[in-house]
Amino acid sequence: MDNLEQQRYEKAKKRVENEKGFYGHLTVYLIINIALLLINADVLDNGISSLLRWELYITPVAWGIGVFAHGMSVFGKRIFFNRQWEQRKIKELMDKDDF
Repeated sequence: MDNLEQQRYEKAKKRVENEKGFYGHLTVYLIINIALLLINADVLDNGISSLLRWELYITPVAWGIGVFAHGMSVFGKRIFFNRQWEQRKIKELMDKDDF
């Protein structure tokens, strides 16, 4: 590989690692916060109405702000399913030719 191609590879690799880190963070956020809500609300004993207490949502909201900031640092202005993503995905599927 020449130097320019090596730089492009390293940049792409770093981008993939950043996206992977974000999706891992998002997965942990969802799993932990769903578990915390169910445990703290004691849904099994008190029913769904116990989910209406505001103090149950302090952790998910605060951590959610952190997840949002992490997502913005990884994706920047690129929103998840924008027009470029759509075009890339269409091209990827057409290149696969086995969908």
